[in-house]
Amino acid sequence: MPLKVAIIGGGGRVGSNAAFALQCGGIVRQIALLDVNQELAEGEALDLLHGAHFCGDQDIYAATTPQIADADVVCITAGSRRKPDESRLDLINRNVSIFKGILEDLRNANLKKDAIIFVVSNPVDVLTRLAIEHLNWNPAKVIGLGTMLDTTRFCSLIAEAKKLPPTQVKALMLGEHGDTMSAIWSSATVAGMPLAAILSPNEQNQLAKRAAGSGAEVIRRKGGAGYAVGVAIAHVIHAIALDKQTILPVSAQVNGQYGMRDVCLSLPTVIGREGVVKALEIDLWPKEVSGIQSSAKALQATWDKLS
Repeated sequence: MPLKVAIIGGGGRVGSNAAFALQCGGIVRQIALLDVNQELAEGEALDLLHGAHFCGDQDIYAATTPQIADADVVCITAGSRRKPDESRLDLINRNVSIFKGILEDLRNANLKKDAIIFVVSNPVDVLTRLAIEHLNWNPAKVIGLGTMLDTTRFCSLIAEAKKLPPTQVKALMLGEHGDTMSAIWSSATVAGMPLAAILSPNEQNQLAKRAAGSGAEVIRRKGGAGYAVGVAIAHVIHAIALDKQTILPVSAQVNGQYGMRDVCLSLPTVIGREGVVKALEIDLWPKEVSGIQSSAKALQATWDKLS
């Protein structure tokens, strides 16, 4: 079934880059851009439309909220940008009110009940949980981008450091998309070979630290991330569109994995046409499990401040 994707915040850097990645992918049928600045959304849609001849026969247009009631995936990228010296969780006070307004608009538009809500706005794990609880939405239909971006940064930086092909590096960042994220070395490989045997402990620490701090580095250098996050968003949406049953490090509500409940954070999660199929509890080193559990505690503490 052809997929209609709506991008809220489609006039911004992240939303428009995601739209471009989806256009280049040529898989989804419709891409609707929404933004508080309607003219900006119309300009981005027009710019994308001009390249349609080379990319694919998709419908790409600026829309209003009532026009996306039939969307299959609603991708929310709108919100305040993070400052270079600011954690993602520091965004909470500024972005929760914006996000609640977007959720109310979706409620008033009578968004179809089987639509998948895909949260990208930060702090993504908290806002993913907010989408579930504020709308009383099926948790399987709510996905946060989570550590998808951190994971591709991690793999790409490892590849750059050791002159390896990036597509053959398989490593994960799990937990919070933020300060408590955990680099998972226990299962990290390149072409099937364990990376822990190739990289010294010091190299591992330095690469994990740089990957975790890459968001702030990009903000400091160019004002905000766009290309990599756009590709990461498209990767998740394509997994939905093609019902790929792909295992991805996205944020979803946990239900007992590693002793955690209720919070939303990133674990290896099977994603398909119906959204979250299941989150996996894989064997990890004890310190990695502890790291993920620390993410859950930090996220719960932030959530408690909202109540």
